Amino acid sequence: MSKRNSAAAKNAARERLRVEREKQAKRAKVKRQVIVACSVVAVLAAAGGIGYAVVQANKPGYWEDEKSAKVVAPANTTGTNGTTVVIGKSTAAKTLKVYEDPRCPICAQFEQTVGPTVKKDIDDGKFKIQYIGGTFIDGDSLGKGQIGSRGEGSKNAMSAMGAALNVSTEAFLEYKTALYSTKWHPEETNDKFKKDSYLIQVADTVPALKGNKAFQDAVKSGKYDAWALAMSKTFDTNKDGVTGTPSFVMNGKVLTADANGNPPMTVDAFNSVVDAALKA
Repeated sequence: MSKRNSAAAKNAARERLRVEREKQAKRAKVKRQVIVACSVVAVLAAAGGIGYAVVQANKPGYWEDEKSAKVVAPANTTGTNGTTVVIGKSTAAKTLKVYEDPRCPICAQFEQTVGPTVKKDIDDGKFKIQYIGGTFIDGDSLGKGQIGSRGEGSKNAMSAMGAALNVSTEAFLEYKTALYSTKWHPEETNDKFKKDSYLIQVADTVPALKGNKAFQDAVKSGKYDAWALAMSKTFDTNKDGVTGTPSFVMNGKVLTADANGNPPMTVDAFNSVVDAALKA
């Protein structure tokens, strides 16, 4: 092989190497640009996601908005925003205030044990009852209005109870009994009452509410949602000193079964404290 041919071959090899290096450099540059672009997109997406999350976190929830909505009061109510619910014969001389939360397990225990006695006393004209409903088990703190931190079932059930009350006071009492029954009342940690379908399913056990389209439409549309919140506010701002459920008040005094301030949870205890209050 001549020296000339050897030199030419070397030059050709060097040229091929230079061209290949330029190609590699261009590919590396493009790769870096792609990585940078993807990084920018990822940062923007993350920022956008964070921004969206922040907006959603600070966006008022449905029940928060309902606090300023116009209240539609059910029939069979009186007082501001229809939050005075008194049931019983007009001839009954005294009124027993009943403070309950729809999701309250102790209220369910009371209703299952003493509820029939209360209903009989109402029917007999022994006393009237004034129902005051709270929603603090949803996370609504007394006097603070912290809406919805642990659910919405109490508020939603209260709204459905308003729809039942609009049908009749009897439908209201029967529906309340059904909601607190062993069959339908959920564990405190289970927010079943937030589902309209479940509330309607329970209502189908009450003759006046079964297949009642007006009642069902009111539940599904949330017709009495603002009323439920107004009722809850009445509970929170009560002047009787009540801070828990169930609680019973007559003659301006909370009725208790013992020195520890516990409510009467048996028929005998209930009759004892109520009879004493009726005589006072």
